[in-house]
Amino acid sequence: MMLTTFRNWALDETPASRTQASWGHRYRIWLKLRSNPLAMIGLTIILVFSLLAVFAPVLAPHDPAIQNLANRLAAPSAAHWLGTDELGRDIFSRILFGGRVTLGMVVSVVVLVAPIGLAVGCIAGYFGGIVDTVLMRVTDVFLAFPRLILALAFVAALKPGVESAILAIALTAWPPYARLARAETMTVRRSDFIAACRLTGASPWRIIMRHAAPLCVPSLIVRITLDMSSIIITAASLGFLGMGAQPPSPEWDAMIATAKRFIFDQWWVATVPGIAIFLVSLAFNFLGDGLRDVLDPKGD
Repeated sequence: MMLTTFRNWALDETPASRTQASWGHRYRIWLKLRSNPLAMIGLTIILVFSLLAVFAPVLAPHDPAIQNLANRLAAPSAAHWLGTDELGRDIFSRILFGGRVTLGMVVSVVVLVAPIGLAVGCIAGYFGGIVDTVLMRVTDVFLAFPRLILALAFVAALKPGVESAILAIALTAWPPYARLARAETMTVRRSDFIAACRLTGASPWRIIMRHAAPLCVPSLIVRITLDMSSIIITAASLGFLGMGAQPPSPEWDAMIATAKRFIFDQWWVATVPGIAIFLVSLAFNFLGDGLRDVLDPKGD
């Protein structure tokens, strides 16, 4: 009953307030996204892994750090659903706790790079001239280096670890968002409503914050969602090379790095965390494609 009432209220063609219009817009986006099967599959996988990571202390049947050398490299069984690793630790428990580290790294990177890229792109696109030239040349410098190589250089300059990996990936991931925000801002800075804002006395910073930046957010969300998989792969590469999470941290990338020598004889040790990385990366790609179809104003 409440859902029907909300649906009728949100889909009202003549909203009585800005709040109703805003929720109506969000609900229509959700309805379009829900009609995309692949996007819903991706969203479901992401939610499942997120919930598993959040409730890992409750769901994990074993302590992920407890070693049992007498039971090392045990095959999947009723006692250990996904087997054990080279130190006898339960792989299923480590996958659950490792999701906290891996997904936490991805979320941390996005929280860092999205505001930076949005701010740099909007400022460059709105002011133009020397400001645009300087900011875009700095962006081009970062884009000139492969992301993984630059991230490795940053981590090597600091010290291997989760915090260093997050900072390194963030420093190499923001340029595409800056260029996207710049392009979006340049298309609207000469619009009539921006001119009207100037006539009312609004400062350039207010126009950027209140008008230009919000218009860049939908495209930025799509780009971030599609880039989630590349962020995960970059984090996995750093972890595999020993520059990310350090043992005995139950992190998917570190699990693969320490188990690579067992991949032919005890396949489950390295395969299970690899499957987890594959599923999450694929899920973000599915969700990103769905969001692009829904949020792209040129898609209709």
